Amino acid sequence: MTEYRWLLPSMLVAAPGLDRPARRSTRDWIIDSVCFALALGFAVIGSADLLSGSPTLLIQWAHAPRWLVWLDLVAGVAASVALWWRRRWPVRIALALQPVVMFSVASAVAVMIVMFTVAVHRRFGVTAAVAGISIVSNAVFCVLRPERETPVWESIAWSTVIVIILTLWGMVVRSRRQLVVSLRDRAERAESEQQLRVAQARSLERTRIAREMHDVLAHRISLLSLHAGALEIHPDAAPAEVAGAAGVIRASAHQALQDLREVIGVLRTEPGGPDPERPQPTLGELVTLAGESRAAGMKVALDVALEPGRVPDGAGRTAYRIVQEGLTNARKHAPGTAVTVAVHGAPGDGLHIEIRNRWPVAGPAEPIPGTGTGLIGLAERASLAGGRLSHGRGGQNEFVLSAWLPWPA
Repeated sequence: MTEYRWLLPSMLVAAPGLDRPARRSTRDWIIDSVCFALALGFAVIGSADLLSGSPTLLIQWAHAPRWLVWLDLVAGVAASVALWWRRRWPVRIALALQPVVMFSVASAVAVMIVMFTVAVHRRFGVTAAVAGISIVSNAVFCVLRPERETPVWESIAWSTVIVIILTLWGMVVRSRRQLVVSLRDRAERAESEQQLRVAQARSLERTRIAREMHDVLAHRISLLSLHAGALEIHPDAAPAEVAGAAGVIRASAHQALQDLREVIGVLRTEPGGPDPERPQPTLGELVTLAGESRAAGMKVALDVALEPGRVPDGAGRTAYRIVQEGLTNARKHAPGTAVTVAVHGAPGDGLHIEIRNRWPVAGPAEPIPGTGTGLIGLAERASLAGGRLSHGRGGQNEFVLSAWLPWPA
């Protein structure tokens, strides 16, 4: 908000802020042109009416001398031209026009537009001060150029009412604009915060995967070291034993390379962080997971149309995590509904996971707290594993969470 400092009674200094005028838009050009045309038209037509000798529009001031009418016309034209700068210097123009207000009829429309602009673009204290000065100037006008058959006090009262109406109208417009700006800022801030939460969820999921792969790689490398040490200790072992140990070493090294490929690009654990988490279970633990959910009161139908032991450990861990998060979401957002979990696939075709539950009619009375970024983390995990994940409302009023993970032939 722009702050003002009164240096002299007639001098106002504005610090740059919210009310600094921006570049004039097409809409501003149109509005300013209409305001200029109205103010100039009133000044010219009103003055011509007074100069005609038998005025009809401004008959209340028909007794004014011709030199005053010509001066009034010049003042009205000058006030109309000044409207082109009312957005940049509304207070200065309003104060500069106050001497004109004391004698000019032709500048009435231009002065009202400037007063409205002050109320729209300046804070209440400044607007009230300018309105007070304008009321005094109008009172002087009513004394110097009184209307026919109208008491001076009545003219002053009506001019005061008009100034107050213009001021209040402009303040309402200003308040509405400030509300719109505030709502827009809140929406932009909420969007930025949501993007930050998404980025944090992805980072946390990458960190979680890195911690899991740390334990997995350590386990496989320890197996390599164990079998290599056995060969070193027994160099004279039977060829069959040597071949078996070499086969185990080769398989373990191959699996370790696959696990290492998955962890490439994942963020490393920050120094001083918590201890690495234990690796997530694989598909072989889905039956236990479903049993735990049933024990918690959920209705879970599990259909695993494959041998969990044949699925690669990396894909199995990711699939288990997807099923676990899908059951958690169903428990949080659709309590009491039946959940169907289907897992099938084959080497070369990939691993398919699909979780379905009825779309909830109403939300839970006491929703389970959460960040709302679990599915974002799952999508990041599936993407890092070379797969894909989608979720949304299905065609039969169901919420469907489906994923595909690569399963090499």
